[in-house]
Amino acid sequence: MSRRPRSVRPSRSSGLRQRPFGEVRNPYRPMEILSVDQIEVIHEKSLMVLRDIGLKVDSAVARDLLAAAGADVDRSTGRVRFEPAMVEAMLTGIPAGFTIHARNPQKSVYVGGNSLTFATVCGPSFVSDLDRGRRAGTLEDVRNFVKLSASLNIFHHEGGAGCEPLELPPETRHLDMMLAQVTLCDKGWQPCWMNTGARARDCIEIAKIALQTDDAGLRARPGIIGGINTNSPLLLDDGQAEGLIEFARAGQPVHITPFTLAGAMSPITIGGSLVQQNAEALAGIVLGQCAARGAPVFYGHFTSNVDMRTGAPAFGTPEYAKSVIASGQMARRYGLPIRSSNTTASACVDLQATYESDMSIMACVQGHINVMMHAGGWLEGGLTCSFEKLILDAELLQAQAALLDPIDLSDAAIGMEAIAEVGPSGHFFGTDHTLERFETEFYDPLLSDWSNYENWRDGGSIDATHRANLIWKDILARYEKPPIDPAIEEELEAYVAKRKEAIGAEG
Repeated sequence: MSRRPRSVRPSRSSGLRQRPFGEVRNPYRPMEILSVDQIEVIHEKSLMVLRDIGLKVDSAVARDLLAAAGADVDRSTGRVRFEPAMVEAMLTGIPAGFTIHARNPQKSVYVGGNSLTFATVCGPSFVSDLDRGRRAGTLEDVRNFVKLSASLNIFHHEGGAGCEPLELPPETRHLDMMLAQVTLCDKGWQPCWMNTGARARDCIEIAKIALQTDDAGLRARPGIIGGINTNSPLLLDDGQAEGLIEFARAGQPVHITPFTLAGAMSPITIGGSLVQQNAEALAGIVLGQCAARGAPVFYGHFTSNVDMRTGAPAFGTPEYAKSVIASGQMARRYGLPIRSSNTTASACVDLQATYESDMSIMACVQGHINVMMHAGGWLEGGLTCSFEKLILDAELLQAQAALLDPIDLSDAAIGMEAIAEVGPSGHFFGTDHTLERFETEFYDPLLSDWSNYENWRDGGSIDATHRANLIWKDILARYEKPPIDPAIEEELEAYVAKRKEAIGAEG
């Protein structure tokens, strides 16, 4: 029987215990909260929305593709309606999974089936830590966050460079962020900037340079995961649509994630929101197939509820967890991978952040979510990325990964000889069976020495958040840049400089 990955016990000075980098797979059956009949109700109601109401599609390029495939396009309003037969036909022939090929081949990961891919946070404008508090993100913060993403083995994917460097021009900052992602980290990565076709093309060109391949090679061996949002309710803007088209034509996987918040951008009930989410996701998937038949376009989930007293989004709630699990069922109904998120609405790293993230992570695991975006560092409903939260999330994810490790029932693992050796009323601390395994047999937390209260108190009474603060700074101090060919790095820097010059001239 195969053994589970063993945790690595580091030096005492770092206080960090990590599993080796490796794919995580869920051996358990996915949780199901919808019956087969209920799944079909959501599917049929979604097709009714697409046929009778449709979506407004701002992009003329996208409207032309949809019209050519048989959609009913109103050129005067941009409204696009989809016949159910067209949707059903377009849902066939889409890959059920794909491999993301990292710059370091040993860190390539498969997405699909029962695989779980953990990706760090992307999108926040702000960053926080215990030393400097909440503040606008900078390029230094981006670079530090990417270094941490590279160093924490539990994260399979650099999810989006952490935060936006707000001191840089918005027209070109995506180039600096991607340069950090591909040079400071050797894992697969996700760009956060598919809001125009040109920026999506920048992502593709940088991936080609980083992997030293061409269009055909990248199409055959994808290197990045993209994602777009619909502007719920029932709107697909031109930039998102054209970013999707670029990625589909380049053969790069892209998830279609509606921004459905119950009571604000979708019906106040979870059932109504799931119908609208499903309709919008299917419309985006169809567009991807119109751009390139057989492109790896897949299902995205983000449905949650809203605090109706304030209008603020709520995350990590029971409603959010139910929508995660139900969305996993819908994605499996279509034979597609699915993306969801680790979320919290808490404004600081506190108990609320922990229990909301724990509920989000557990729902993603139970629902067999293939790509967990924002798995590390998300805070304040996605407005802030937190360095301490990144470490605490890594702790939660390592625990979940350990839960999914198989139980070893080999003769060597059971240790009948040790049971006979100890016999009645003894202990197992000193047996060879224990001594051979004591450093690796059980889950090791990142943040705790499994100490008792007296030792914890004598050591300074430090809590988990403050320990996380020490750990991320220690990781940065020890960070070593992954090897990269200097010629490749020079080519990447030259591309970034050239594109900045061109964008400046356009502006």
